[in-house]
Amino acid sequence: MTGVPFEALPVWAIILDYVLGVVMWTLIGRSGMNLFLPENSNFFFMRFFVRVTNPLLRLFEPITPGFLIPIFVPLYVAWFFFMIRFYLMPWLLGYSVLGMLSFPLESEIGQGVAHLIGLILN
Repeated sequence: MTGVPFEALPVWAIILDYVLGVVMWTLIGRSGMNLFLPENSNFFFMRFFVRVTNPLLRLFEPITPGFLIPIFVPLYVAWFFFMIRFYLMPWLLGYSVLGMLSFPLESEIGQGVAHLIGLILN
């Protein structure tokens, strides 16, 4: 990992980043699925994405611009979670450089993928 080592971060910050990351990626996943499936689809994953993200979309509805087409609304809400993870969390933890957390969730996933590719190629 090129960012801050996990040992330097409080456990609550890592857990909070993981939760915010999962929420952000679920919202992005809903937009991606919505490219190919309608929201009322019977496909299990689409039903899951809609059921899990609808409460968040309702929560953000007062600040969601009316001109957004429905497929972009989850991306708009995901953007807030990105901003919290990249700017607000490092600031709250006292880092002078914004983005210092470097997304621990994505770093671990990237390391896991690199390890799997290394196992396959070697």
